[in-house]
This record gives sequence, C-alpha cells and structure tokens, in this order.
Amino acid sequence: MKNYKVFILFWLSQSISQLGSAMTSFLLVLWTYEQNRSAMSVSLMSFCNYVPYILLSLFAGTFIDRHSKKAIMLISDSIAALCTLAVLVLAVSGRLEVWNIYAVNVVIGFMNAFQQPASAVAVGKMVPKEKLVNVSGMNSFSSNLVNVLTPVIAAFIYSFGGLETILLIDIISFLFAFFVLLFAVHISEEYEYKEKTSVLSGTVSGFRFLKKEKGLLFIMITLAMINFFSRLTYENILSPMILSRSGSSVTLGVVNAVMGIGGIVGGIIVSAGKASKNNIKMIYVSAAVSFLSGDLLMAVGRNSVMWSLAAFAASFPIAFIIAGQNVILYDRVPEEMQGRVFAVRNAIQFSTIPLGILLGGFLADYVFEPFMRSDNLLSNALSVIVGGGEGSGMAVMFLCTGISGSVISVLSYRSKEIQKLK
Repeated sequence: MKNYKVFILFWLSQSISQLGSAMTSFLLVLWTYEQNRSAMSVSLMSFCNYVPYILLSLFAGTFIDRHSKKAIMLISDSIAALCTLAVLVLAVSGRLEVWNIYAVNVVIGFMNAFQQPASAVAVGKMVPKEKLVNVSGMNSFSSNLVNVLTPVIAAFIYSFGGLETILLIDIISFLFAFFVLLFAVHISEEYEYKEKTSVLSGTVSGFRFLKKEKGLLFIMITLAMINFFSRLTYENILSPMILSRSGSSVTLGVVNAVMGIGGIVGGIIVSAGKASKNNIKMIYVSAAVSFLSGDLLMAVGRNSVMWSLAAFAASFPIAFIIAGQNVILYDRVPEEMQGRVFAVRNAIQFSTIPLGILLGGFLADYVFEPFMRSDNLLSNALSVIVGGGEGSGMAVMFLCTGISGSVISVLSYRSKEIQKLK
C-alpha cells in the first residue's frame, strides 16, 4: 500500500544526508583546486564519479528489479559512507592527496549506479501517481535548498573545525538517514522480477522496451546531448572561472547559493502543481530558457551580481525539466520494468557527462584560456563581450554552450517521436 507520509519521512532524512555529502563535496573541490589551480583537476573528480556510475548502470537494472530496493539503498549508502570515513582518516593523519579523492569518487560512482535507480523505483512504490509531480518538485526544492545552505554552513564550520569536522558531520547525517530507512520506512516489494536470466539480459530487455517506446528513448538521447553541453561548463568550469575572475571563495559561495535559490523557487512552483500540463513542452522550453538566460548571462558577467542573476536563471527551469520527464516515465513504464528501464535511462542520459566534464577541463586549460591570452582579432573581439584576463576563456565557453544548448533544446522539442508522447 502506497503511503505518502512515509515518503515525506524518507525524503526528509535523505535531504539531511544529502546536505552532509554536499558540504564534503564543496570543500573537497576547493581543496583540490587550491592544490594546483587547475580546472582539469576538478574535472577529474567528477569524471571519476560518473564513469563507473554509467558503466555499472548497464548491468544494475536486473539486480535492482530482483532484489529489495531498501536493502540495495542501505548497502550502497553504507559503502559510500565508508569512503567518507577513509577520507576523514587520511585528512586527520595529514596524508590526504588528490588521487585519494579520485579513488573514493570511483567507489561512490559504483554505489550510485545501484542506489539511484533503486531509490527512483522505491519512490514509485511509496507515492500515488497523482502525487508524482509534487514529489519531483519536493526533490528539486530539497536539492536546491542544500545548494543554498552548503557553502554557508560549510564555510562557517570549516572556519573553526576544518575539513575533518565537515567529514564527521557527513558521517553523522548518513547514520541518521540509514536508521530512518532501516526502521521507519516500508517499501512494498510485491512487483518483483523473478525470471532467471543473466544480468546483461535485463539490460537488453530494458533497451527492447525503449525500442518500442521510441519517444522515451528519444527523450533520453536528447537529454544526454543537453547534459553534455551543461557539463562542459557548470559541473567543472563554473567554480574555477569565478575563483579566477573574482579571487574570492565568498563570491563563489554567493553564486552557488543563488543558484540553489533559483532551484528552490522552481521546485516550489512544481510541487504546488503550478507546472504546465504539457510535459514535453515543460522539458524542452525550460532547457532552452536555462541555456539562453543562464549561460549567456554567465558569459558576459563580470561581478557577483551578474553571475548571481545568471545562476538563478540557469537553475530555475531545472525543476520543470525533471518533473516533466519523471511524470512521463512513471506513466509509461510498468512498475515491474522500472528498475531496468531507469538503469538504462541513467546509462544513456548520463553517458555524455564524463565526456563533457573531461573535455570541459581540457578546453579550459589548454584551448580557451591560452587563446584568450593571445593577441588576435577574434580574441580581442570576444574580450569586448566577456572581458579579459584570467577566466575569460572559460567565460567564452559559457557563451558557446548557451548558444549550442538552446539550439539542441529547440530541435529536440520538434522531434516527431517525442511529440507523440503529448
């Protein structure tokens, strides 16, 4: 029996755990960038997380459909927490190095390949269909509230407790969420996939389902392209660009906070049921607006005010994109197939993220930044638009993704297969 109140308890505990993890990630990014002042080093952190996540997602779907979603979440979260504990031990002993963080991110990526699809299926088992849009809005609200609180709380705690205190808080928040899930949350397992086949065959069946549901497959492919352009910049270039152009971690914290506020406002509107009933339009128009208003403003910005406006404009539409896709997926994918389909979705939709992250760091350090330091007609013309000096090359990258991402969003919306889902 579906119980919306149980989901709220689950959502609250997971949000608290997410805050602890986000504070750790925020400070580790700053710590890594300060070691060598390289955007590529920050890119590799995300790259090491996403690649194992995507590779294992191809095989995780069958396992998820066959086993307890609750047990999968408990075990995968526990292993991720042990990684945080390892970082804490290394930090306390003074032996923490950048490669340690890369290794930990690989393990966490593997665990996320199980945890995230299992959580998505579990939500479908806990929440009535008429509440799915509200749930998507709640998730956007909490994740963006975390983005707002993370830099403020992390900076405050770090100022007197150091990285070790942040890591300890992360572990405590995990324990809270773990025990809530273990003792207070019941997840129905009545629709289980019992067919005795190979792990890979489950992935094949997920692809077969999507081959019949071409509209769903096209949405995943087009969102994969959108993810590529967004990850060229936001995932790994935003922090180095603002740090290099402003020289202030406070400015970075403000921009990240405003980005979270944009997501919160979007999440509130979605959770209140004020989103468009045309889910296809909600996905792609929102994506185009995010690229046009967010990336282009981020490119021409020269101060915290402009960067903050850009951050709000970029993040506000995200809740609508997620809600639109979630409603379509839960409506068209049978419950007994969701583990496999969601795992395949993750593999397809996020497959471009590592490439975008790695390419973004490379282009920033070795192409755009050196190019903007050169003296030629094009670089001088671009300097009029984005400004000069350190970080201007990364600003040009935002200019490129703003144009490219919006074009992809509009073309995707016009797809005949996608329009059939309306």
